Amino acid sequence: MTKTELITLIAKEAEITKVQAKTALEAIIETTLKKLKKEGRFPISGLGVFTVAKRAKRTARNPRTGEPVTIKAHKAVKFKPAQAAKDFIA
Repeated sequence: MTKTELITLIAKEAEITKVQAKTALEAIIETTLKKLKKEGRFPISGLGVFTVAKRAKRTARNPRTGEPVTIKAHKAVKFKPAQAAKDFIA
């Protein structure tokens, strides 16, 4: 789903304009990213928890050439769904 499609759905569900939906979505994204950077964790009740995970340096293979490639240590965003979200889609 594209950001534009999501904005359209939010506007329709909340019965607001697309401009208002875009502003709200961008605020949610910005807040989530700032909290993740500052605290390393951002829970959304009923949806799940975003966390920052540290990935260690590792060696992988280039699928095209088969050559070993070193992947630097880095951070990644993880998401663990809440039980309510799991139950809803089950």
